[in-house]
Amino acid sequence: MKKVLIANRGEIACRIIRSAKKLGLSTVAVYSTADLNSKHVSEADEALCIGPSQPKESYLQSEKIISAAKTTKSDSIHPGYGFLSENHLFAKAVIDAGLNWIGPEPAVIKSMGDKERARLLAHKAMVPILPGSKRFLPNHNDGLEEIAKKIGFPLLVKASAGGGGIGMRRVDKILELKNVVESTQNMAEKSFGDGSIYLEKFIENPRHIEIQIFGLNNGDCVHFFERECSIQRRFQKIVEESPSIAINAITRANMAKAAISLAQQQNYIGAGTVEFILDSREKFYFLEMNTRIQVEHPVTEMVTGHDLVAYQLNQQLPTFFLNQEDINTTGHAIESRIYAENPNKNFMPSPGILDKFNPPPPQKGVRLDTGYKQGDKVTFFYDPMIAKLITHGFNREDSIDKMLKALKNFHIEGLSTNIPFLRNVINHKAFRTGEIDTGFVEKYKNELIHD
Repeated sequence: MKKVLIANRGEIACRIIRSAKKLGLSTVAVYSTADLNSKHVSEADEALCIGPSQPKESYLQSEKIISAAKTTKSDSIHPGYGFLSENHLFAKAVIDAGLNWIGPEPAVIKSMGDKERARLLAHKAMVPILPGSKRFLPNHNDGLEEIAKKIGFPLLVKASAGGGGIGMRRVDKILELKNVVESTQNMAEKSFGDGSIYLEKFIENPRHIEIQIFGLNNGDCVHFFERECSIQRRFQKIVEESPSIAINAITRANMAKAAISLAQQQNYIGAGTVEFILDSREKFYFLEMNTRIQVEHPVTEMVTGHDLVAYQLNQQLPTFFLNQEDINTTGHAIESRIYAENPNKNFMPSPGILDKFNPPPPQKGVRLDTGYKQGDKVTFFYDPMIAKLITHGFNREDSIDKMLKALKNFHIEGLSTNIPFLRNVINHKAFRTGEIDTGFVEKYKNELIHD
């Protein structure tokens, strides 16, 4: 392995380039016409245009990406997150082309990408799951109401091929069920090419906690402890932290054991995340498994001191090995996702030119991951995340104080951002005391959207 092509853009592409260069690897960026002058393009050793601005004509074109790898004589492809990162057909095509695929086996990606099948596999691995249903295909919803009544309301209608909060709808009463199921099936068919859905019990006011795992070549697996991702909006994470103050050592150990059990059952290779929801009694249930590096991986890196992306790249080496006893945590880390959006207009995306982009000055305990620089344009073609700001302190309070100071010193002009909103979240009394759950933003929305 000498040259890696990054099949992605923005901050995750820059992040991968950074670790690759530390390992002495050459890097190749791919870009759309909208990204010609992007940061990831200038930071890579080589760069190739793969198509127009629309993702479906560039970053989602597997044949163009593989062709770019061959043209540049790359031997490996790292997919990052999003786009084709959890597409098992792309992973297989990369392998069939004689290239190194930096991720788990295509069959594992396929299994975990089907959320209803993933539930069954988790149950088989003795991982706790919530009451749920079989899958229902469009126009084949016989027996739906009977199963829903048995599960009990409220419940979630979930797209089998969904993930990351996409394709999830809450239902509170039987009269809503039919319309929600049909609309979710239609959306899933258009978005994922798979219109099947399943039902799952909805837990009121849960916490969202995930375990970072890493599967080794020998079938073994280690974990890098947990992240709390309970601060969400429409099932999308906004603020993440590690460790979680909601769980004790026994629950932490049991969650890690469950995550490793599922990974080992799948002979999982590389970085992955097993996500759980935690109820008020500290009982946890399987939510899904993400077969890629996560957006929020920096908080884990900050508290453990391990470079997960470097491990993904090194994992191609037959001698690569990790020892669980060498993985520990120190202090507390928090990540805030900074978006080009207007919280006062229902978080509507706010594309535009970054006339001013002045992040806080480099300092110990403050990290910035971004794919932008001053003068760049945030377009409507892609996710509006501008940057990830991460702080690390000797405890949670210290990390919070560092985050507030860093957000205050982050100056962006030319478009609207959610920085004032993030400051209000981090400084909220309930957040500071750790009284959070996935309904936090909705509960305190009126307090959070005012600067």
